[in-house]
Amino acid sequence: MDRSLVTAAVLFGLLLAMPFLLPLIGSAYLSGLIIKAMLLAIAAISLDLLIGHGGMISLGHAAFVGVGAYATAIALENGVDDIFLLLLITLAVTGLTALVSGGLALRTSGLYFLMITLAFGQMIYFTLTSLAAYGGDDGLTLWSLATVFGSNVLQSGNGLYYLVLGTLFATWWGVYRISRSRFGRVLRAARDNPERAEVMGYPVVRFRLIAYLIAAMIAGVSGLLLVQHAEFVSPALATWQRSGDLIVVIVLGGLATRNGAILGAFFIVIVEEVLGSFIHEWRLIYGPLLVLMVLFAKGGISHLLTPKGAKGYAS
Repeated sequence: MDRSLVTAAVLFGLLLAMPFLLPLIGSAYLSGLIIKAMLLAIAAISLDLLIGHGGMISLGHAAFVGVGAYATAIALENGVDDIFLLLLITLAVTGLTALVSGGLALRTSGLYFLMITLAFGQMIYFTLTSLAAYGGDDGLTLWSLATVFGSNVLQSGNGLYYLVLGTLFATWWGVYRISRSRFGRVLRAARDNPERAEVMGYPVVRFRLIAYLIAAMIAGVSGLLLVQHAEFVSPALATWQRSGDLIVVIVLGGLATRNGAILGAFFIVIVEEVLGSFIHEWRLIYGPLLVLMVLFAKGGISHLLTPKGAKGYAS
């Protein structure tokens, strides 16, 4: 059996059982930490679709997390609290934003694409800071959260935990299926040799734009869930540094691998938490640690766990 699928089964099995294990461990705080890592993994998987499979390095991807979060927050502030309506609003707003930014950015490639996505990300960030009615630079604390058919099931028990876990699994499986489809194969062909793909009759820009839209909407959904978890929204979600964090996650985990984004997200969250509990200037240790990981764990954490069978999505 493929080792990467075994790793995925173990990961999701542990996450599924964690709410039952936490009372035995005696640390309810871990639940919030795990949700944080899962939300980071959802956004990272969406970026891996762009970078790992499409070769489109974006420094503005976190902006879609911010757009999704603010679309949700503004809808909640205006009395819309049904989770399914919020999902539709989030998908529509992030999709429209991605259509505009992607339509322009994908006229270029390489470094120029990176710079244009960075510029759009900064534009979105400053737009969010200008929303004085919704907190501006200070952000917005939410006093009402999403409901499911009028029920507060997401605010009680493990409702939110399982919603985030279900979304993570759906994202992981969905991107996995996309990568194995004809669409995924064309996307990788365009990454490796766009001129040849065009000569073979594939509209490269159209395929890339569709991937860009899918990735943006997934990131928007992670923003929706982040609002539900944090009960707070801030323009800081859309900074280019957050996009850089997402790139670090997928590079550490393993680009275009089945489990890389998830492994990278949990590694980053756990290391930050552990180092932060021991030393105030934890970044002095965190930085060199990342350098060592990149130098000696080529192929990412996913490759370390499956050295003989570290297969990508497409295998």
